[in-house]
This record gives sequence, C-alpha cells and structure tokens, in this order.
Amino acid sequence: MAKNKLKVSDDKMLTEVELELMTILWSLSEGSVADVIERLPKNRNLAYTSVSTILRILEQKGTLKARKEGRGHIYIPLVSKENYETKTLKHVVEHVFDGTPLSLAKQLISNVGLTKSDLLELKKMIEKVEQKS
Repeated sequence: MAKNKLKVSDDKMLTEVELELMTILWSLSEGSVADVIERLPKNRNLAYTSVSTILRILEQKGTLKARKEGRGHIYIPLVSKENYETKTLKHVVEHVFDGTPLSLAKQLISNVGLTKSDLLELKKMIEKVEQKS
C-alpha cells in the first residue's frame, strides 16, 4: 500500500463517514462500492449512490485512487492508516491539547481505561525512547 502523504490541507481531517469508508478500504486494501457496502455494519443504511459519491470525494481529496474495472471502479487508498493516525494525532495534540502531548498522555492514562498489559507496553515504549536519548 502506498505511503503517500495526505494531499488535503494539514488542518482538514476526514469527516466521520469518510473515515468510516476509509477504515473499510484500509482493511480490504482495495475495493468497489459494493465491497465497501458489504462491510458496513448491518444497521448502517447508506445508499449505493451515497457511498459512491463519498468515495469520489475521497478520490478528489487525494486519499484514494480509482481503477476502472468492468463497469465500475476499484478504490485504492493512497494514504496508509498509520500515516492518517499520525496526522490525526498531531492535529488533536495541536488543536485540542494546545500543543502539549503530555496532556494527551495524561488523559489516555487517566480516562481511557488502559489495561495492565497496555500500561506495560507503554512503559516499554517509554524506556525504548529514553534509551535513544
């Protein structure tokens, strides 16, 4: 999968429904409108035309590319999930936590309900970063 940077301006994030469809495409690596609809939760009623329109918007934003296949298109993510997570996290730290990553970390540790296993993994990650410094 391509590791291209997101082409939309840095302050624009995906909408909730765009992210929902991108998450499906990330799990599939590529897919048609029908493939995406098939993976939507059963109680999620999005029309074929709505999904098609949103995927075309994502293509215009530079987050997807489309390949013609038969009468339809196959959509392929141009930005990896990891790159989007990084971009989103930076956005949240800057805009929600006033540029203070420690505030985000405190909220994660205090209010998100990390398991002992999560905390142990976090501790190992911190130790690894400390060793590099």
